[in-house]
Amino acid sequence: MLVRLSKYWARVEIALASFCAVLVTALILLNVVTRAFNASIYWVDEAAIYAMVWMCFLAASAALHERSAVSVTVVRDLLGEFGQKWLGRAVDVCVLIFAIALLYFAWRWLMPLDLLHAGFDVEAFQSETFNFVYAEPTTTLGIRKIWVWSVLGLFVFGTLLHAVANLLSPLPKTKPMAQT
Repeated sequence: MLVRLSKYWARVEIALASFCAVLVTALILLNVVTRAFNASIYWVDEAAIYAMVWMCFLAASAALHERSAVSVTVVRDLLGEFGQKWLGRAVDVCVLIFAIALLYFAWRWLMPLDLLHAGFDVEAFQSETFNFVYAEPTTTLGIRKIWVWSVLGLFVFGTLLHAVANLLSPLPKTKPMAQT
């Protein structure tokens, strides 16, 4: 069940990351065209950067599901099949530990219980905690940065889900090192 949920969530992440990639491309093209006509739109650069950030976080989480993140395989290639399986499990455990640590730090940063205690009143929350995370605006778009940073919540959820699902599922067969 959890493995199927992980697979479904990875597809959602890839779809959203693909949308963000198209959005980045469109925004950069819009920027090129408007600058060529000396009519730049000042918020386009910032929007393209935020779309790129969302794309990277979503794609990174999906890559964890597929176990296809960029890696150095020198040690793995030197091990036999048994060693490769143990190393694969160790990597899965490290990803889970990373996801738990990220959840902890995001929880400390966003302080959701304190926001709840303040009755979701951002000004009361700020005066009690001196945490301005929910009110800080973006430079040119004028939206609250928390909407941009909310991708961290999706990333933490996806990373935790994929890490646990990977630990519960069998490791894929590793390919032997190419002979030269």
